[in-house]
Amino acid sequence: MEFKILNDLNQLTQIDQESGSKLQVLFKHSTRCSVSLFANKNLQREMSEINSELVDVYYLDLLNYRSISNEIAVRYNVVHESPQILLIKNGKCVYYAAHDNVSLLDAIRNIQLK
Repeated sequence: MEFKILNDLNQLTQIDQESGSKLQVLFKHSTRCSVSLFANKNLQREMSEINSELVDVYYLDLLNYRSISNEIAVRYNVVHESPQILLIKNGKCVYYAAHDNVSLLDAIRNIQLK
């Protein structure tokens, strides 16, 4: 499984639509932050354990696409943090974590428990 690149604001509408049938994950990454770099490496490792038919994982370079990051905060009612992971289901953020807590596997486990 590989990241899908989030680089257009209109993709958020598509993500909301797709989230009705498939879990959508947004990973907000700062290329200047060592914590974010570590989270990115962990996510890439964890993605090999996830069935791509069940989950789409989007990568947002928030330094180059700050307007998309800002819209994510507003649309999903979350505080902007970096690095940050959000799980979108039925057009709503059902889970998010930031900094050292960014883990795709933990996020998916958390959703399955609900």
